[in-house]
Amino acid sequence: MYDLKNLSKLKNLEANAPEAMKAFVAFDKAALAGGAIPAKYKELMALAVAFTTQCPYCIEIHSNKARGIGASEQEIAEAVLVAAALRAGGAITHGTHAMK
Repeated sequence: MYDLKNLSKLKNLEANAPEAMKAFVAFDKAALAGGAIPAKYKELMALAVAFTTQCPYCIEIHSNKARGIGASEQEIAEAVLVAAALRAGGAITHGTHAMK
């Protein structure tokens, strides 16, 4: 199911919902642009979220973007472990609901 070629179909979304896609693209660009948080850190944050949502498209795109703006393999590895810690922490804290 996962195939980067599927991203070429985004043009179909744009053709059928042009205003919504234009708004999404503008929002995405603005959200990831450097500001108080530098763009490299935002890409690492996006990558960590992609690991938690397990989106292969986002992992591919944001790891490439992060590397492209200077993220090291060590920084990417730490983003992986931050994501893993948060997913594990969520399981632990939600596990308290099952305890009597």
